[in-house]
This record gives sequence, structure tokens and C-alpha cells, in this order.
Amino acid sequence: MNRMMFMACCYNDPDMLIDPDTVYPIRPDCRADAPKTRFKPRPGLTLSPKRWKLLHNEEGCLDIAGMIRRVQRGGTHPTIKGEVWEFLLGCYDPKSTTEQKNQLRQQRRLEYENLKTKCREMEMTVGSGRVLTMPVITEDGQPIIHDPNSNGGESAPSIDAEQQASDAPLPKEVIQWKLTLHQIGLDVNRTDRQLVYYESQENLARLWDILAVYSWVDKDIGYCQGMSDLCSPMSILLEHEADAFWCFERLMRRVRGNFVSTSTSIGVRSQLTTLSSIMKAIDPKLHEHLENLDGGEYLFAFRMLMVLFRREFSFVDTMYLWELMWSMEYNPSLFSMLESDNSTSKANAKDENALKQCGKFEQKNLQVAGKEEIPLSVFLVASIIEARNKQLLTDAKGLDDVVKILNDITGSLDAKKACRGALKIHEKYLTTVKAS
Repeated sequence: MNRMMFMACCYNDPDMLIDPDTVYPIRPDCRADAPKTRFKPRPGLTLSPKRWKLLHNEEGCLDIAGMIRRVQRGGTHPTIKGEVWEFLLGCYDPKSTTEQKNQLRQQRRLEYENLKTKCREMEMTVGSGRVLTMPVITEDGQPIIHDPNSNGGESAPSIDAEQQASDAPLPKEVIQWKLTLHQIGLDVNRTDRQLVYYESQENLARLWDILAVYSWVDKDIGYCQGMSDLCSPMSILLEHEADAFWCFERLMRRVRGNFVSTSTSIGVRSQLTTLSSIMKAIDPKLHEHLENLDGGEYLFAFRMLMVLFRREFSFVDTMYLWELMWSMEYNPSLFSMLESDNSTSKANAKDENALKQCGKFEQKNLQVAGKEEIPLSVFLVASIIEARNKQLLTDAKGLDDVVKILNDITGSLDAKKACRGALKIHEKYLTTVKAS
């Protein structure tokens, strides 16, 4: 049974207890080293295709509160993850009808195709089914010509002959974009390669296309390492490439600040500073110990925040963790905030109906309005560190020991337990800050 047939079978039998690793199979030669998957769909807890359908009324409007409760309780069935993520990330308004969603979906697909066409005009490899892994341009904008049969052919650069012959200087923003394309390709070829899905050149090229287009759209950030890890699940879950692009674009709205860099720092450092403040407040003894080991800046947590725990959990468990986090952070005004780029339209604690539609973490944030908004991911890192309190205090004699202890957690973490710990630390932190 191929993957599409299996997915269809699962959809028709929503209570079927399936092994997610069968839906997202691991290559045989990678199974021994791949982190073990802990998440399993659980009838009555996991949001099933049947329940998902029942959460929509006749017009197609979604009972978002019901969806949030179910996702927080047991995650999402593999066959509907893509659809659910589009709502969790604010791609669609839960109050919109089926017709309104379809109209917006078609509008976005057309917009993406236009963006992709524009990128293809600048670099013919976009949309060709191939992946660039070698530079196509010099720092001063001169084309680099490669042997089309080099590097196995499939990943070799493709340079438009007319563009090569042109003496017209390229705009700076085009040069900057083209300089990133081979780096995207190198990262794509390293991303989730344990998955059977990426044995297909077509699927690799699809991920590369999405990231190449995003790099052009977000010119201030462009492409940074780590983005391929964030984009890969969207590319796999959503059948239409344009839908995957917009889902990724919404995720980047949340984490974009982490990738903002200057000559002296990178954006994620601000979250590491916040993490330091949290640990100092909730566990001053451990914080002092880490400071004495020159770990007070918490740089060892850099990777967790940059790629949202992709290295600490299996592929399936990472997706489960993400949907737990997004459901706990959910605010019913998310769609309108993203569309208007205005955070002041956020639902507030005085609106009881809106509060019921918020996730657990967001409800607590709204009740202490005026405080700095810290993403759940930072508290999740604190939860992971705090869970190893005794080991860090006893065994960590240097910063290398801290790194080793935290690296050894890969595959041993329970996503739901970690989120519960994060919520407890969040509440403890708010209480401590209020008391001070």
C-alpha cells in the first residue's frame, strides 16, 4: 500500500490506531540512529478526521474552541495535520465559511505562482525540479558557469544563456538573493534525509523552491540556516506547494525575530537573555551553577530555539510538540492580527467568549496583560533544563558537560510532559515576578 492509499484508508477509518512512523517512514539504513517516536494517536483524545468534520457547521465555520481543546488533549491525526496547522498558524479565520476559505486559498495560490514566476525569471532553476548546490553568481554579480553534468546533474546549477550573455548589471537585491540559493540547496540536501519522502528529487526540489521564494519575499532576512528544518514538515503535510509556502510564511511571522542578525549578534540572543531571567527567577541555585560554568548566557540552548526542538525530538514528535505549543498559544484574533499586521486587535481577558477560544498559555498571558509576551518555546527550554536539575548540579563540571547532558536527551523527551512543565514554569515565573 503506497502512502496516499494508506492516508485515504486512515481518513475513512478515523479511529484506526496507526503508527505515525508508517505515514512518515524512515529509511531502513537510518532507523537505528533515528530518535524513537513516542506519539501515538489515541481515540477520544487525538483530534480525528471524524471529529474534525463535526467541528465545522453547515457553512464550514470552525468551532475553534473545540479544536483547541482536542489538540491540547491529544494532538492531531496524521491525515488532517496540514488542515489543522493552517488554522493554528492563522492562515484562515475560523469564522470564515467554506466558500470564503476557498476564495482566499485560490487567491494565495495565484499570488504564490506569481512570486515563483518572478523568481524563475531571475533564476531558471526555480520550478525546474532541480536543486542548486553550487554558487551561480559572484559577489559582484557575475554569473558562474558550471558543467551541466557536474555533481550528478540533478543538483547542478542551471544558468539562463540569455542572462549569461547580458552585460546589464543586476540589482543589488537580486545579487543578494542569488547568492543564497546554493546555500539553501546544501541545507535542503541535509534536511530530514532519514525520511523516505526525501529520497525523491521532486520532493527535495519542492522544499528548495518554497525556501527560494521565501528568501526573495523576505528580503530583510532572506534565508538563514535552520529555516529548512522549519519548512520541511509543511512541505510534507500540505499537498499543494503554495499552501505549504503560506503555512511556512505564517510560522516565520512567529519566529522571524530569531533570524534577525547584525554584525555583532543574532535575534535569538534576546530569547536566550529572557531564558536566563526565567531560570534565575525559578531556580536561582541552578542558574548560579550554570553561570559559574560560563553558561549563564544559555548559548547551549541556541539550537532548541532556532529550529524549535527539531534535534531533540523525532520528526513525528516534533510535529506533535509544535501543534501542542501552537494550540496553547492560540488567540482567536490571530488571523485578523496577521492580516492587518496589528497586535492591538488581540482578544483580551474581559471578553469571556474570546478567552474560551484561547489556548491555556494564552489565557494566562491575557490575564496578566501588560507583561512582556514571552513565547512558550522559551518556557519549554526552561522546562527541559529544569527537568535535569539534579544531573546538571551533580555531573556538570564544565560547559561541555552541560552540552553533553542536554544533547543526550534526544529521543527521550515526552512532548506533552514537556509542555505541562513549561506551563507550570510559566505560572511560577509570573508569580515570582509579581511578588518582586
